[in-house]
Amino acid sequence: MAFGPAPPRSAGPAPRPGRLLEPAEWAAAGIPLLRNPREVVTGLHARHLPTPLTAVVAVLGPDERLAASASFTRGATAPDGWELRNELLAQLRRVIPHDLRRRSPVRTAVLLYCREGDGRWTEEDGAWMWGLRDACILHGLRCGAYITLTGAGWRILGEGRSGRRPRTAARPAVPLDTGCPEHVVHRRAAAR
Repeated sequence: MAFGPAPPRSAGPAPRPGRLLEPAEWAAAGIPLLRNPREVVTGLHARHLPTPLTAVVAVLGPDERLAASASFTRGATAPDGWELRNELLAQLRRVIPHDLRRRSPVRTAVLLYCREGDGRWTEEDGAWMWGLRDACILHGLRCGAYITLTGAGWRILGEGRSGRRPRTAARPAVPLDTGCPEHVVHRRAAAR
């Protein structure tokens, strides 16, 4: 154990956050492919109308039908996978009971993140991927696709599938008072 002032940091590159996944790690994780990604993306976009910095977490049943979804906006702070995981887990807990008692996951969680820029991987995406994977484990879900939505269209990272529509709309210059809550939740009643 050493006492005294810490040695000066080198002027090299800033350390990379530890709680993020690189595209190769994500691809190697065996994330299940969506059968009809365009339909999933279009459906989530129509339900939540996300703008930049909006995340939409959705739970799909075994038939890939939407069981529940929630959208929320993220602050402009630097992304940390731990904090994103906690936010995703809180949203999942609000919209659907956990599946921790099952031997293996039946439902799949996917994440659509609306942001500026192009659809290429960023460290922010890596933090979301880490957060999604960890939240799924803690909620008893299968980890599904991570989708970015930008002005250029949508892209499923780790798969290379993409489309031009839907895409993000520019933020309005003047905030509109729509009377809508910040968080939007959609649930489908489970068939009994």
